[in-house]
Amino acid sequence: MRSTHIAALALALFAAACSKPAPKADASGPTAIRLATDWRAEAEQGGYYEALANGEYAKRGLKVTIVPGGPGVNVPQLVASGAVELGIGSNSFIVMNLAAEHVPVRAVAAFMQKDPQVLIAHPDAGVASIADMKGHPILLSDASVSAFWVWLKAKYGFTDDQVRKYTFNNAPFLADKRIIQQGYVTSEPYTLEKEAHLKPAVFLLADEGYPGYGGLLLAPDRLLKSDPATVRAFVEATAAGWQAYLHGDPGPGDALILKDNKEMTEDVLAQARDKLRAYGIIDSGDAKVGGLGVMTDARWLAFFTMASDKGVYPKETDYKASYALGYTKGTAK
Repeated sequence: MRSTHIAALALALFAAACSKPAPKADASGPTAIRLATDWRAEAEQGGYYEALANGEYAKRGLKVTIVPGGPGVNVPQLVASGAVELGIGSNSFIVMNLAAEHVPVRAVAAFMQKDPQVLIAHPDAGVASIADMKGHPILLSDASVSAFWVWLKAKYGFTDDQVRKYTFNNAPFLADKRIIQQGYVTSEPYTLEKEAHLKPAVFLLADEGYPGYGGLLLAPDRLLKSDPATVRAFVEATAAGWQAYLHGDPGPGDALILKDNKEMTEDVLAQARDKLRAYGIIDSGDAKVGGLGVMTDARWLAFFTMASDKGVYPKETDYKASYALGYTKGTAK
């Protein structure tokens, strides 16, 4: 799970790198957009890179620069401060926190209809379902404890004494067959198979009823008020990019990803893309009717109800301030 916390120095350095204004080249030139991603370049951002490589942004009058993220980058803060024009929020909790804290940034599209968060178990640990994990030690990041862990406790009766610190290292999981580990369906399972020759049992939370979105596009209120057409054009281009990346030739997008992330490899990109398709991360559910990136009031209400019922947010929180509909091509109720 992408971290929502940041060291002050890392933020200052990153913000300084992005702080120069991004005006139009001239009165009739392209609109410059800097997009801050929530992690280093990877297949989970493939639609953005494909749209850039294929000219989808350019044909809509946009000059897009993708600014890769990482463990020390707070995307919502960069968007709110104006260091970048748009950003990617990893999950619905990040977006809802903005509303709860009255930050003038909101989600305008959800390019992951399913949050790719999974729980991973050893194949011979007697874990056939998430319910079987009750009583097992579970490796979770700090951000996860205040996010999807709330839902797991409510649905399965898990308790806080099960939580162990997850440092994005597979070693503790490999050392103890009883341990459960968090991960992304597109990442950790493959890493374990490739490096440890272990085929883990994988449980996608979204397929068990977890209502959160993933891969949310964040925009500041000031941009939504001053130039909504640019935001719609960006969303439309990104949807076209995702369609091409998943169901066309992903080569152009992969080439840019590999350029931005020297540690990435083609095999990791290929398997992640396969998982995105197989699990319907991008184009399942409401996206089949409303188009890629679509969000609905019903989904946001379900998420807020789940979180507020467990005391994460006050009941009176204006949860609708966390998102704005009407920026995707289709509609869904």
